[in-house]
Amino acid sequence: MRNISRLFLLSVLTTAALSLSMPARAVPLIRDAEIENTIRMYGGPLFAMAGLEPRAVRVYIVNDPSINAFVAGGQNIFLNTGLLLAAESPNQLIGVIAHEAGHITGGHLASTQEALKDASVQSILAFVLGAAATLAGQGRAGQAIVAGGQQVAQRSFLKYSRVQESSADQAALSFLDSTGQSARGLMEFFEKLGDQEALLTANQDPYVRTHPLNRERIEAVRAHVERSRFSDAPDPPVLLDAHARMRAKLFAFLKNPVETFRRYPKADQGIVARYAHAIAHHKKNEFDQALTIMDGLLAERPEDPYFHELRGQILMESGRPDDAIAHYAKAVSILPAEALLRFGLGQAQVSARSDRFVDDAIDNLGQAVRLAPREPTGWRWLAAAYGRKGDIGMAALATSERYLLTGNVQDALGQAKRAEQLLPKGTPVHLRAQDLVQAAEEVLERRKNR
Repeated sequence: MRNISRLFLLSVLTTAALSLSMPARAVPLIRDAEIENTIRMYGGPLFAMAGLEPRAVRVYIVNDPSINAFVAGGQNIFLNTGLLLAAESPNQLIGVIAHEAGHITGGHLASTQEALKDASVQSILAFVLGAAATLAGQGRAGQAIVAGGQQVAQRSFLKYSRVQESSADQAALSFLDSTGQSARGLMEFFEKLGDQEALLTANQDPYVRTHPLNRERIEAVRAHVERSRFSDAPDPPVLLDAHARMRAKLFAFLKNPVETFRRYPKADQGIVARYAHAIAHHKKNEFDQALTIMDGLLAERPEDPYFHELRGQILMESGRPDDAIAHYAKAVSILPAEALLRFGLGQAQVSARSDRFVDDAIDNLGQAVRLAPREPTGWRWLAAAYGRKGDIGMAALATSERYLLTGNVQDALGQAKRAEQLLPKGTPVHLRAQDLVQAAEEVLERRKNR
């Protein structure tokens, strides 16, 4: 679990989660720059064709082995790791994303999820996990999770009607045709789940429970495949490569190394297999073997930001943060607008034995939190950088930002007041401290009046 948390920055099953509006609790969100950018490649053209602003549609990865995807809280699409691993081709996953976009454009959230439109991601997941547990027959456990969340919707809010499902299918087919992509992947995905409606609810994948599937829907998609001129359009090589790497990376980090070497035998010396091998060795604390593999991959692809990121992570976790800096810095130089890479660089800079990286860390993490202001991880490391420099006022300000995001409102208020006292009066940062004091007090007042 330690390796996963370092790779994904917001750890699997940790309290550091996005956009929190309640006390922190375990939320199985995964964050990874490579995987998220792969999914953006898949979804961007579809969202644009659907009339959605691609940057406004947020896609979140949920660490759950079951096959499922859902839309909740507005333009938020959640994809389970089980779905990502089960999707054998880019086209299959693209078809599912197109279908979920169809639910957004069809307004299918209006009646069942209106109460969650302004909810935080953690609140949404707290409810969804409770709803999923209830749907699976775990009534009391599910209700307890819901009660710990926002208590804002009914347990069936994820389930769409068959009419809505057919409507989302038709929208997806239109989006795929408009972007010149095949619907064959969507058909294959539906066929994979097509026999599950006969199963007892507890044995069904959640996708079938929340997206009612019947033979008529499958036949409608098959008929479209038979007549569409794009049905034999191949997945571009860049997507095939990205998909294979995404699945290998997820598998290697989420599974036991023994399973990884079984799926990707050592005799396989392809790039994807070696990527998985490096992660498996890393999880076994066999750092030298992992670094040797990464050296070989970087020799072949010296401008690959994610290979540099992984090598930096291995160095960090083997107790060599000073050596990790160069690789994180290289990754950032290739993708300067990727906040998650900057967070990794900032962590290495703050963790270095030498103080000479502290100013660089403050500059880098300052850029990172401007790119992703609602990421608690960035504020955590920015506070650490200011603390190492001895700037207690700015450290308090950054800590207040983090506490407010993670729902620790009382401590956020205390740190904001401390920053207000220490920072120069009338400066932008002093005004920000005052804003945080006001924001925290308003949240506490609302809680008191509930």
